[in-house]
This record gives sequence, C-alpha cells and structure tokens, in this order.
Amino acid sequence: MIVVCGEALVDMVPSKCGTEDGYVPRPGGSPSNVAVGLARLEVAVAFLGKVSSDPFGRLLRGHLETNAVDLRYVVTGTEHTTLAFVERRPGEEEEYSFYAENSADRNLRPQELPATFAPEVAGIHFGSISLVLEPGAATLEACMRRERGRLLISLDPNVRPFLIGDAAAYRVRLEGWVATADLIKVSAADLGWLYPGVPADRVAREWLELGPALVVVTRGSQGSSAYGRRAEASAAPIPVKVVDTVGAGDSFTSGALGWLHRTGRLDRTPVAELSEVELGELLGYAGLVSAFTCTRAGADPPSQAELAAFARSRA
Repeated sequence: MIVVCGEALVDMVPSKCGTEDGYVPRPGGSPSNVAVGLARLEVAVAFLGKVSSDPFGRLLRGHLETNAVDLRYVVTGTEHTTLAFVERRPGEEEEYSFYAENSADRNLRPQELPATFAPEVAGIHFGSISLVLEPGAATLEACMRRERGRLLISLDPNVRPFLIGDAAAYRVRLEGWVATADLIKVSAADLGWLYPGVPADRVAREWLELGPALVVVTRGSQGSSAYGRRAEASAAPIPVKVVDTVGAGDSFTSGALGWLHRTGRLDRTPVAELSEVELGELLGYAGLVSAFTCTRAGADPPSQAELAAFARSRA
C-alpha cells in the first residue's frame, strides 16, 4: 500500500452556465489526484489529510470513497474546504487562485497523525500546497522525517509561487525535503522558478547528490527525464489531442509510483539500482498515464483497463 499525504480541495473549473460564464466544482488537490490515480491503476492506496465536514468536504470524501481510496488516515475537520479557481489561457499552463485561509486541509495537527502506519504500507507520498501552508506543512514535514528509512518517501513539490512569501527560505526548506526523500518528481517549470537560469538537468543532478535515489523531471510537451544513481534516461512526449492539462503532472506521479508497485520496486534500494532501460520503462508508463489524462477535461486519470486500451490503440 501507498499512503498519499496532503490536501484534498475543490477546483472551481471555468464552464458555461447557460449564457453566462461560471465555475463548476470538481474534486482536486494534487495529493488527492495522485491517490485517485493510483487507485484507478489498481494500486492499494490510502489518503492522509484533513477533510472538511462542509458540503465540499463531503464531495471530496465521496470522490475518494468512490474511487476505492482507503480513508483510514483521514481526519474530519470543521473548517471550510480550500477552493482553487482555475484560469485557462490558450497555449499556457493553467493558473490557480487559492482560497485557503483557515481551511481544513491546512490545519492538520501533529496529534492527528497516526502513531504508526499499517504493516502493508510500503511507500508514502507528499506534495503541493500542503507543504507550504502552516500549521499543516510542519505536521507533514515531521511525518516525512519520522518515516525516513522506514518507507519509500516520494515528493512532488508542485510549486505554487504566489503562495510562497519568501522564495529563498522556501528553497532551503525544499532542499531539506529533497534530502529526506527517496523519489522526487518535479516539473521543469518548477525548477525554472526555483533556480532561474539554471538548466533543469543540472539542478536534478545536484538534488541527487543531496540524497534521493531518483529525480524525475517532467517537461510538458518536451517529455520527461530521469536521473538515477546508476543511470539516466529520457522519454519523448506521447502525442494526443489535448483537452486540458489539469492533473497531468499528478497522473504522471501516479504512473511512476504505480510502475514501481507493479514491478516490485517500491523500496529505496531497487529504485537506486534502476538501469537506463528500466528508467525508460518507468517514464514511458508514467507518460502514458499523463497523456491519457490530457485527453479529457479535469483531473480524471485512467483506470487500468482504459490505460491498457489506450496503449493498444497507440501500438
């Protein structure tokens, strides 16, 4: 089993409401998306986070339950649900405006963490705004450090610049997480904001020296690259008719973790020993999951059956 930690929130997605422009609420949040993506790939997965008891929170809980995500580590909060309003511009990545002041997901407290994880838990994933907004960020950081060396630790910072008040301080903290994690997935866009003017491959190799077993960089329409202890590999993008890219990065993360699960490598030592061919297979599988997600609206990753049919259609 993999435990995914962080926020479940509601994406307010632009939509036509009769003759007016409006927004439609959709379940979202990077960690929640990763958990649903893993469950649809038939990986046993649990979600750890605080979910509101308000109507949006009930929507989120129902979404996780419907997708067979284990909720044993979910805490119910009386605070409201975070809302993320999505803005789309042709030819550009989606932009998000978050309304998260005193929301449930950011208020996970240390005493609400499980004392231990179940014996079947092999990996734990962290990411996104839950590692920025306090007091929940400090709670999850403590959990990450507690589980270091016990479980495979996966990290996707999924940087949201306008939520970060002090970029230099955030970089220092992020590099501490990088040193704690075993697997890093990060976008080239994130690295470009974090380290302006520094090539993404250089940053990835420098991060690798901090301690992780594998750093994966996604490059949108330019594919992806993996930087491991034994080898490096790159994969070309999979051409599809893009409806939107919401959730594409989260689906890639689900695919990468799903590949490690399927191949029996959900542990730091096997990850560190991946060859160039194996890294290419990981990138190819994760890229396929991500590409499929781009073919339909919203963070709506494929089931294992849908993915298999998609792969056959492209063979």
